[in-house]
Amino acid sequence: MLSRRRFLATVPAAAAFAQTKPLKITAVEIWELRGHHDTVRGIDQQFQANPLFIYDELRRPPYADSPRPTTANVAVSALYLKIKTDGGPDGLYGPIDKEAAIVVDEQLKPFLLGKDALAQEKLWDQLYRSNRHARRGAFLMAISAVDNTLWDLRGRYFKTPVYRLLGGPTRDSIEAYGSCLGFSLEPEKAQARAIQLRKDGFRYQKWFLAYGPGDGPEGLKKNVDLVRLLREAVGDETELMFDVYSGWDLTYTLAWAKQVERYRPRWIEEATQAEKIDSFAQLRKGTSIPIASGEHIQGRWEVYNYLKEGALNVVQCDPEWCGGTSELQKICALASIFDVPVIPHGHALHAALHLIASQSPAVCPLAEYLIIKMRSHYHFEKNPPVLKNAHFTLPTAPGYGIEFDESKVQSQSILTWP
Repeated sequence: MLSRRRFLATVPAAAAFAQTKPLKITAVEIWELRGHHDTVRGIDQQFQANPLFIYDELRRPPYADSPRPTTANVAVSALYLKIKTDGGPDGLYGPIDKEAAIVVDEQLKPFLLGKDALAQEKLWDQLYRSNRHARRGAFLMAISAVDNTLWDLRGRYFKTPVYRLLGGPTRDSIEAYGSCLGFSLEPEKAQARAIQLRKDGFRYQKWFLAYGPGDGPEGLKKNVDLVRLLREAVGDETELMFDVYSGWDLTYTLAWAKQVERYRPRWIEEATQAEKIDSFAQLRKGTSIPIASGEHIQGRWEVYNYLKEGALNVVQCDPEWCGGTSELQKICALASIFDVPVIPHGHALHAALHLIASQSPAVCPLAEYLIIKMRSHYHFEKNPPVLKNAHFTLPTAPGYGIEFDESKVQSQSILTWP
């Protein structure tokens, strides 16, 4: 009869789980990949409302797609974080933001070297405690990059997708909403796009309103008219969400909400700046439209402050900014106590999809899919997340399954900062 140790040795994943020896981190590398891709210029560059637009000199004129778009082959680059160990596979995650990469290279790398890559909770806690600025901003983004990369490493080490390590899967596929950032808001074009998205299977669409307080009554009318036009285009069975990127204030949002409640928006997102929790709480009390935010809320403590004030109907923290997959797990547990769903911001997809797949559909019902951005965001990857009929099939590769398509990588190098 085989001993337990010999039996586990015959099963690769089980053998990995049986190991007790630390998996020491030997290298933390920022890789820059460079190449080219084709793009179309002159269309799909619609701006959204912006906090700076209260200033006349910074406010943009109304946008329209060019009647004569052009094509060009342009340079593209991306940063990926790689973490190596002395006895296991590499962890890989990206693309990551440059400001996060600089903090990883300058401040987190020296601390991580020699640490146990499998000591997940300990490493996160130590990184968080290592700097007084860790609770938000670029430092927390850097912790997020490390945390997500270590989840990939653990998935590869245990030979299973990350969502299984997180407790999933809870479903066979993940439904996405179509996020329409960049699409023209010209009335006929917006209506045509909304109709096409409905045909493509999107039951949920998010549109980005372009005008704010600085545009006066005319801008408010345009923001109201767009809601009406989109509802007329898609009918009552498509959910419509709206995002204003913190470009409004409480008074303006209430004025808009009063006029569009009849069209039943699924939510209004980031109506004002994230630090104004009381404004969000008053807004939630002042309209029947659900209130969403979280892209710029970082960490479970900030989320708790919102939830205890009854300020949100939807939490939208981003696993690449809020503290990583480990922190977003905790945020999901916290939000579930308040019966508030978490729909992660779709800055990127790898970590968000695996986190969603591991949670109850009541906690994480949807993913965000930034339609235009995702055309090129994963340019260098062999198997980027693919959407079919507005759903993602759960990946099966170990970790996050990130592999590079060498035919698209024209050059690559390890970056360091002084």
